Amino acid sequence: MSCHFVGLMCVLGISLCVNNLAVAQSSYRQLSVSDFKGAPRTAGDNAVAYTNCDVEFRYHVHAENNIYQLTFDVRVVMQPYKSWLDHSRIISPAMMERVLKHEQGHYNIACLEQAEILREAARTRFDANYQAEASRLFDRVHAKYEQLNKDYDLDTQHSLDNKQQHSWDVYFQRRMMYAPPIAKVGY
Repeated sequence: MSCHFVGLMCVLGISLCVNNLAVAQSSYRQLSVSDFKGAPRTAGDNAVAYTNCDVEFRYHVHAENNIYQLTFDVRVVMQPYKSWLDHSRIISPAMMERVLKHEQGHYNIACLEQAEILREAARTRFDANYQAEASRLFDRVHAKYEQLNKDYDLDTQHSLDNKQQHSWDVYFQRRMMYAPPIAKVGY
């Protein structure tokens, strides 16, 4: 999976941050075959599928009475034309189900990243250096989930290790079920 930093959009402010809002802009969903419209590529890693979703990160700054108020907008966007399934190597409906379940894990990781960015942003008080601070927050969380994606593929051997895949499926189910809610949070 590949997640991309899309950019920062901000309105300049001139004071200290003591107010911060976070907004989730993603609707979690199950992936289907129609989400994979790209041409299959081989990277020498034996993958039969590839999921590409962007974690788009933006924020807006509002300054009033010497207070910075940052509103974060973090979205998970599935990129169907960059995502692919190698249909020639998927030899049965059961295998397709297994591959889709594995690729769902990559999408889940992007959703978990989104949630953590929003929670961290809601807890952070930004100062006059808010641009660098917001960028560091995103980079730190993104690096964590980029590594989680690598670990996921390595542990499951791209879904071929059924025991490890099941362990990750349980992990995702619990993380998604027990994740703290994402809501507007203000200080």
